[in-house]
Amino acid sequence: MATNLTAKAFGEKLQAMASAEEAQKSLRYFKTEKGQYGEGDQFIGVRMGNIFKLVVEFADMPIAELEKLLDSPIHEYRAGAVSIMDKASRKKKLPDERRKAFFDLYVRRHDRINNWDLVDLGALHMVGMYLKDKPRDILYRWATSDNIWERRSAIVGTAHLIRQKDLDDTFKIAEILVSDTHDLIHKGVGWMLRFAGDKDHARLLAFLDKHAATMPRTMLRYAIEKFDAGARNHYMNLKNATS
Repeated sequence: MATNLTAKAFGEKLQAMASAEEAQKSLRYFKTEKGQYGEGDQFIGVRMGNIFKLVVEFADMPIAELEKLLDSPIHEYRAGAVSIMDKASRKKKLPDERRKAFFDLYVRRHDRINNWDLVDLGALHMVGMYLKDKPRDILYRWATSDNIWERRSAIVGTAHLIRQKDLDDTFKIAEILVSDTHDLIHKGVGWMLRFAGDKDHARLLAFLDKHAATMPRTMLRYAIEKFDAGARNHYMNLKNATS
């Protein structure tokens, strides 16, 4: 484990792994041009696999230092901060106060969670693990936000709840987002609907019977990805009939 658990030390190690070629790939992949969803984001070109390895060294980084990483304009710094919280949150023996501190930081500084990969790193495990025995008001606040990343956190944040077969919030939030106009929300909702369907297929079918004809095509395709050909054709035909 690293002894100097500071944002500065983490950043120095990241910089040592930076690649201009990788940075250019990331700029394209994360849609950073004017008018795109990642407009203006900055990359130094460190692959996520290398960030994940570095995270192991800095697992005990203090919350104040994690927030410094989140404040960075460099995407990989923010990814490192969220990944530290994500990896630690998966540990059953993580102290409750540290789990709460991670969640509170994610909520308070959601302005720095500004691309889909950061949302998925933070929300896929950490959010639901914290909320499993608590009120889920924050998910509904996010679901009705004007901020696309908060809306994606709302639905992806139900993933751990789905694992516990606690599906109500997934379907309720999917109802809120079923007419969303952004492709990244379509993908997130469809993904979580498919996952929820693994736990309760009949409930997914009921949702689709109600919404398949009018929900975004991408959302529907993601939701029915595991269906057999006949069932997929049935629901796509419902959609095609209203297109």
